[in-house]
Amino acid sequence: MQNHPFIFSNERKYRIRRHLVFWIFWWLFQGFLYSFIAVNMNRTYWLRLPSSILESLVFIIAHMFLAYSLMYFIIPRFLLKQRYRLTAFWVVVCFLITAGLSTIFSATIIKDIRIWIMKDTYDGGRTYGINIFLGLMAGLRGGITIGGIAAAIKLMKYWYVKEQRNLQLQKENVEAQLQLLKAQVHPHFLFNTLNNIYSYTQNTAPVAAQLVTGLSGMLRFILYECNQPLVPLDKELKMIEDYVNLEKIRYGNTLDYHIDVPAETNEYMIAPLLLLPLVENCFKHGTSNMLDQPWLSLQMSIDNEWIYVKLMNGKEPVKKNGPGGIGIENVRKRLDFLYEGKHELVIVDQEEVFIVRLKLKLEKKKTHLQLNALLQQTEHA
Repeated sequence: MQNHPFIFSNERKYRIRRHLVFWIFWWLFQGFLYSFIAVNMNRTYWLRLPSSILESLVFIIAHMFLAYSLMYFIIPRFLLKQRYRLTAFWVVVCFLITAGLSTIFSATIIKDIRIWIMKDTYDGGRTYGINIFLGLMAGLRGGITIGGIAAAIKLMKYWYVKEQRNLQLQKENVEAQLQLLKAQVHPHFLFNTLNNIYSYTQNTAPVAAQLVTGLSGMLRFILYECNQPLVPLDKELKMIEDYVNLEKIRYGNTLDYHIDVPAETNEYMIAPLLLLPLVENCFKHGTSNMLDQPWLSLQMSIDNEWIYVKLMNGKEPVKKNGPGGIGIENVRKRLDFLYEGKHELVIVDQEEVFIVRLKLKLEKKKTHLQLNALLQQTEHA
């Protein structure tokens, strides 16, 4: 709407301009059209044109009354509020008033204009009763036309603006939900790691220092990289490896884990913090509850712009995870928002193992940069 201020802007200068253009067009249209109607059959079209132009200018007063009554009184107060009976009543009233005004103008001002322009060639027209009747019909005819046009323009503009606002609200709502979902991940992971640091600082300062170093790198990624809609896939995978290394320190030599990720990932982009909650869920609801031999397996492969993720972890047989915690639910929602029709997520919760399979279509870095450049050009156009 900002690209078409003449049509949609509510600034005074634009409103005045578009109203002037509308009424000038209607005035000239009526003048040239109704000049074909013979006021005096002895006069040609071009001789009748000056009279028709002036008559159209007079009748436009009645038409403006009808148009503005519809646009600023009847439509907003009754039609858009679904008060249809009052809408019909006031429409009829306004049409009758418009026809009455046109009749008065036809019997007074219009007659004087014809006498002034045609002078001696004007024969006085038809009888008084016929002139009244024709003025009434002319008022209704012109009123119906201009009323319909004005109402159509008003309603089209109203529904278009409403639709644009709804789309903007939906966009803002989706962005707000995504920000909320990401915000839920950040403190949840932060507090878990801080608890680990607290545990180790009681006995071993070197280990605590290592935890702090790993945590600082992860927080740097969260704070500075995750504000973008997409991040390089290699940074997301590095984030996961750092997280696993931090958790490995907590488990010591008891954690059996296997991570197999692609070596070449620089050309692909992914939504930030999309995969981390899956890994975090493995530790929170799986390995952390195992008393003996906790294990974790993460396998990733890329094939023709699709990434395939298989994540498995052991869990106690008596511990039933169900569909997963808040991390899994966040991932589901973000996938629906960001990768609609471009992902498959399957979660299998067996007695002693929890399996997550994810298939996701990635974007190439060049394509992402081209889209950003195109969006910037569109915004500045």
